[in-house]
This record gives sequence, structure tokens and C-alpha cells, in this order.
Amino acid sequence: MAGLALMLAGSLRAQDDTDGPLSEAEVEQLREVAPVPMERMKVFEKILDARVKEIEDLLGRPPRPGYALDMHDALDQFGQIADEFNDNLDEWAKNKRDVRKELPKLLKNTERWATVLRSPPANGGYDIVKKIAQDNLGDMREMAGQMQTEQEAYFKAHPEAAKEEKRRVD
Repeated sequence: MAGLALMLAGSLRAQDDTDGPLSEAEVEQLREVAPVPMERMKVFEKILDARVKEIEDLLGRPPRPGYALDMHDALDQFGQIADEFNDNLDEWAKNKRDVRKELPKLLKNTERWATVLRSPPANGGYDIVKKIAQDNLGDMREMAGQMQTEQEAYFKAHPEAAKEEKRRVD
């Protein structure tokens, strides 16, 4: 009986992985770079770029049946991934992980992504997930800006911490 319970739990977990906002390949990419925050940031940005491309592609096509559902899914995925990225940013900020080099690029990307997220016209089929995605992106922009300021000051005052971080990722 315990074996059946374990099989069922594993089956449900596998189903959750495929139904989540990330593909198995994206999950694997994030796992591979997990110990190196700056590399993990780059992977998250690449994944969010892919979702933005999906949204732009949907906007560029003539309206068709299923459009609202497809837009809902793309916006929902963006919002969930942005939320997970925010959790990572929060953790790196708390642990003083040096991501200064990637923060300006992230801030620039948040502006570009925000423009795309504003583009889909109002639609009851996806307005809620659009708002959530925009809110999560706003949180990301705010957090990245705050981290940039705090990290510049921290690593200037603690040059040994910057050296330790470099050793940590090499």
C-alpha cells in the first residue's frame, strides 16, 4: 500500500511539473545554474523573454477562437515565473549575493516587458492574470532597483565580501 502511495505522489508531482509555468528543459536549465545567482538571473530573463515573445506573437495575429485562453496562459505563466524570480531576488538580497553586474540589464528588461504587458486589450478572459503579471513585474523592478543601490553601498563598504562572492562562484 505504501508503494502505491509513493507511486501516486510521484505521478502527481510529475504532472504538476508539466502543468507549471516552466517546461522541463527550463526547470533543468535553472537547476544547472542554481549555485550561481548571476547565471540564474540570466536564465530567468531568457525564460521571461520567451513568454514576452509568445504574448507579442499573439498580439500580432488576427483574433481567433481561443485567443483569450492563449493570452491568459501566456500572461499567467509570465506572472508565475516573475513571482519565482522575485523570490530568488529576495533570497539573494538577504544573503548579500553579488548580482550587481546583471541588475542594470534586468532593470532595462523590466521596462521592455512592462510595455508588452500593457499591450493586450482589456478582456475578461485574462484581465486578472494580466494585472497579477504586471504587479509581479512591478515588484521585480522595485526590488532590482533597491538591490542595485544596496549592493553598491554594501560591496563598496565590504570589499572582502565581493572577493568572497567571486571565490564562491568560481
